[in-house]
Parts: sequence; structure tokens; C-alpha cells
Amino acid sequence: MSTLYNLPNMLTFSRIVLIPFFVLFFYLPVEWGMAAATLVFVLAAVTDWLDGYLARRWEQTSALGAFLDPVADKLMVATALVLIVQADPEFWLALPALVIIGREIAISALREWMAELGARANVAVSEIGKVKTAAQMVAIALLIYRDDFAGLPIYTIGLVLLYIAVLLTLWSMIIYLRAAWPQLNGETDTVALPKGDEIGLTQTKDSLE
Repeated sequence: MSTLYNLPNMLTFSRIVLIPFFVLFFYLPVEWGMAAATLVFVLAAVTDWLDGYLARRWEQTSALGAFLDPVADKLMVATALVLIVQADPEFWLALPALVIIGREIAISALREWMAELGARANVAVSEIGKVKTAAQMVAIALLIYRDDFAGLPIYTIGLVLLYIAVLLTLWSMIIYLRAAWPQLNGETDTVALPKGDEIGLTQTKDSLE
């Protein structure tokens, strides 16, 4: 079977396909619209974990998957953050959204620049990226749902988690920039940190997100 049509890649494609449905439900003027949008976002988050897990377990990793997976993730997260801020245009909500989206743009630009140079950076696999991603996904899901549930202030919990995700986002960005600094400073073509995954022309699911 072509790597284009393996299950991990199809799950990644499905996340992109879910984006317009997410936007539709978010703006749908019905009582259950936000709940449906939350469900779509959670489904996308689950496929984000599942495609990487299956690709590794079934040894179906591919160049297409390595490229498309972070693209699908960032499209869904950026779309969700923009809609959340549009629905509640407050400074304390816009700021973390800008930090998260801005960080993704900066790191993506850095990776592209390194790839053009043919450089690669071995960045240590870090639990920071995994915790950040989990906090970010849960925060966004709660902010989309908004309404209190079982006496819990869902929106407030989501906002706290979003700021935790922002702190971890900045932390992981600093780790990445430190690893890439020799290339940025023109000192070397290769940077290595212990027990790292290659980031440059290729990317793995366990690299810093």
C-alpha cells in the first residue's frame, strides 16, 4: 500500500477535514453548537495522538506524515484560538493566543531556514513538549465549551491551563533556540544534545512540539 493511504496519514488528513466542521459548529446558532464544536476538537486531539502512535507501532512513518502532522495540528490549534478570542475579545485571552501562535510561526520559520541550509539539530526528547501539548489541548477544549459543568468553573479552569501551556510553550521554545543557536550564530552545521531526535529536514512525533 502506498504510504499516502496508510491509516496514520488518513487520520492526519481527517484532522484537516474536521476544521471546517469545527468552525461550522462553533458559529451554529443552536444550544448544542459549542458542545459539538468541543467534541470535534477533542476528536481531532485524539487523532493527533493516535496517528503518531500507530505510525510508530506499525512502522508506517513517512515523509508525508512527518510534514503533514504538525501542519494539521497547528491549523486546528490556530483556528480554535482565533475563534475563542473572536468570541471573547479580551486582552488576557488574546495575549496567550498570540504567544502560542507566534511561537509556532517562529519555530516553523527556524526549521525551514535550517532545512534550507541542510543543517540538522538534535534536540533532546522532552516531557515539556508533551505536557505543554496536553495542557494546551485541554485548555482549548474547556474554553470552547465555556459553560460550568457539575459546579466546576470550566472557562476559568481552561484559562488557567492556557497560561500554563503558554509558560511551557516559551520554555520549550528556549530549549529549541538554545539547540539551534550554533547554526544561528554561524558556529557549526550540526547541534547535538543527548538522546535527541533529528529536527531539520525531518521531524518525529516525539520532537519538541
